[in-house]
Amino acid sequence: MQNPNEDTQWNDILRAKGIIPEKAKEKEITENEIINLLENTIDQRTGNVTNNLEDKSLDELDELEDEEDEKVLEEYRKKRIAEMKILASKAKYGDVREISAQDYVSEVNNAGEDVWVILHLYKTGIPLCTLINQYLSSLARKFPTTKFLKSFSTTCIPNWPDKNLPTLFIYHNGNMVKQIIGPIELRGMKLTEPELEWMLGQTEAIPTKIIEDPKPKVRDVLFSNLRGANDDDVSECNDW
Repeated sequence: MQNPNEDTQWNDILRAKGIIPEKAKEKEITENEIINLLENTIDQRTGNVTNNLEDKSLDELDELEDEEDEKVLEEYRKKRIAEMKILASKAKYGDVREISAQDYVSEVNNAGEDVWVILHLYKTGIPLCTLINQYLSSLARKFPTTKFLKSFSTTCIPNWPDKNLPTLFIYHNGNMVKQIIGPIELRGMKLTEPELEWMLGQTEAIPTKIIEDPKPKVRDVLFSNLRGANDDDVSECNDW
C-alpha cells in the first residue's frame, strides 16, 4: 500500500478529494528552543572542562601553567632570534671610514638599498671637526647598521669653504636627505654626543632612542645660574 504521507502527485489528488487526510505538519523549532539548545551545549562543554580541571592536583595545574609559559617563552625566543639575524645581516659597518673623491660614488651614491650614510667633511686644525670625529666614532660602534664616512673637505669637494666646516651630509638609498653645515648648526664646542645622536636620529639615519633634544633649555640654564648664586649667598651667610 502506498504511504499516504509521501509527497507524490497521486497523494496530492487524493488529499484534494478528501480520500486521505492532509499530511501531518512537522513541528517548527522556535528561536527560543534553538537558544536553549545552544546554551545547554555550551554549559555541557564548560562543565566538562571545569570537571577536568577540578580533577587535577595543584602540581598538575602548575605543570599546565608552566607548559603555557614555556610556549610563550619559546615563541618570544624564536622572534628575538629572527630579529637578531636580520640585525646581524645589516650590522656590517661599526667604524668611520675615510674616503676620497674617487670613492664618493661607490661609497655614498651606490651604498646599497635601504642603507643610511653619514658623511663628515672635516679639516685638521678645526677643534669642532675633531670633536665630531670623536663622537662619530662612538656612534658608529653603537649603530653598526649605518655607514659612517669622513673625508678631508677639499679632497672630497674642491674649494669647499672652511666656514662651512664641520659639514654633515646624510644619504639614504643614494639620495641626500639632510645637510648640517657649519659650527652654528652644529652648536659649536658645547655640542654633546647625545645632542649629535638626537640630531642624526631626526632623519632616522640611526635608530636612536633619544626622542627629545637633550640640549639644556635656556630656562634651565638661568635657573641653574640663579640657584648657584643663591648657594653662594647662603655660604657667605654661614661663614659670617
